[in-house]
Amino acid sequence: MVDLMTPLFVILCPALAAPMILLFGKRPNPNIREGWTIAAGIVMFALVLSMVPVILQGEVIRYTFFQTLFEGVAFGFKVDAFGLIFALTSSSLWILVSFYSIGYMRALKEHAQTRYFFSFAVAIVGALGIALSENLLTMFIFYEILTVSTYPLVIHDQTPEALSAGRKYFAYLLTSGVFFLFAVMMTYYLTGTTDFTNGGIPALGSAPRLTLVILFFCFLLGFLKAAWMPFHSWLPTAMVAPTPVSALLHAVAVVKAGVFGIVRIVCYIYGVDLMGAVYVINEHLTLGLALACIAGFTMIVANLFAIAQDNLKRRLAYSTINQLSYIILGAALLTSDGIRGAMMHIPFHGFMKITLFLCAGAIMVVTGKKNISEMAGVGKIMPRTMLAFTITAFGMTGIPPAVGFISKWFLCLGSYQAYQTISPVMITFLFVLLIASLLDVIYFFPILHTAFFKEPEGDSGEEKIKEAPLFMLIPLVITAVFSVIFLLDFILRLNIISMYVYELVEIAVGNVTT
Repeated sequence: MVDLMTPLFVILCPALAAPMILLFGKRPNPNIREGWTIAAGIVMFALVLSMVPVILQGEVIRYTFFQTLFEGVAFGFKVDAFGLIFALTSSSLWILVSFYSIGYMRALKEHAQTRYFFSFAVAIVGALGIALSENLLTMFIFYEILTVSTYPLVIHDQTPEALSAGRKYFAYLLTSGVFFLFAVMMTYYLTGTTDFTNGGIPALGSAPRLTLVILFFCFLLGFLKAAWMPFHSWLPTAMVAPTPVSALLHAVAVVKAGVFGIVRIVCYIYGVDLMGAVYVINEHLTLGLALACIAGFTMIVANLFAIAQDNLKRRLAYSTINQLSYIILGAALLTSDGIRGAMMHIPFHGFMKITLFLCAGAIMVVTGKKNISEMAGVGKIMPRTMLAFTITAFGMTGIPPAVGFISKWFLCLGSYQAYQTISPVMITFLFVLLIASLLDVIYFFPILHTAFFKEPEGDSGEEKIKEAPLFMLIPLVITAVFSVIFLLDFILRLNIISMYVYELVEIAVGNVTT
């Protein structure tokens, strides 16, 4: 255990930038306001990156801010390999989304830009706080900060549709927070601690079976940011928000915080052994299997909803619901390869999905089109944007050259591993994964066909339209390129970024499965 103040400085970067954004928001030159956003993002990412060598040596970084009135519960930070994976993902993507936001907001001459960038900064405080939390109490506080700070972003347009989406967003996620808080208190009552512990809190295993079942489902309801069905409808509704907000919701912070929390509960509160030992109804339906069934159901149904959507952002929203459940399923399999695939899919999905949303926003800014049926020929009009979209769409289906193939491969291996070591019924989830990937193809490939192989209707002069502004184009190209680099690095052993992802994943998996 290493005591360092670095985690505190990570949180302070966006926390201090937020009031500076407000202070300079009314100045004539918006570059100062946005400069605080970019500077905070770069320094924050550098600080997160500086913790990697310590964690790779097998250490854990801890900083206690203060002790609470409850014995054994502190408000503080503990950086382990799994938390650092989420922190690296969020902090790196936040820089790119910030640059993209500048181009997007200026191109559309959006109102309330100061409020937008302020809320953006506070939101990343919540996301990084969740990633670096020492215990459930600290996580709960930052979880609620994330909920409250993203509400102004969801209602940014302030139209009746946006305000209705905001009310739904709040209704789901604030109610979810009540269940989360109850689960935190119940865990403390049962064990005397809320700390995240490798392999789970040992004292929890002595609790009555029914209590453990109720507690687990309270945690699941507490993490509705994961958008598992049937508690998912807030997410497609929130697509009324500006595209950078959609990218923040889907790839950087909100939904990732939900699945991150579920994996934390499975691996660091209950533990793999207890998840497989506690049965819900009878000896055959364990907590792990119940969670896997929820994830499998969500994967298939979300994909069917996605196929029916014509609005591009709504189709991507249902795709996110599906992809999040890949992560949940990987943890629910309770095998080393399943958990490995789940942890890998957090950053990999982040880079791929953010590219897709950034491309959707670029198309909307340049052409004004939001529906897939209207995008005939857009691949010829915006070739770089659509090439980035194509690469990452392939990756989302598990097809190279993007990295989605790697995490899906490990999830399939995890399913087969569960079939061999846990129960023959677990082979069902291998077929669920394959069917879900086929459905990914069914709703992604028509977008590519429309963009590249259909001619625009009429002669509207659209062939003269060029790419989006560089502030928007460069970030989406970077995320697409990294989606390819992740795959090449793994296959060819190039060791470009493996120390920041693959080795961290191996350490995290080893901590929770041995």
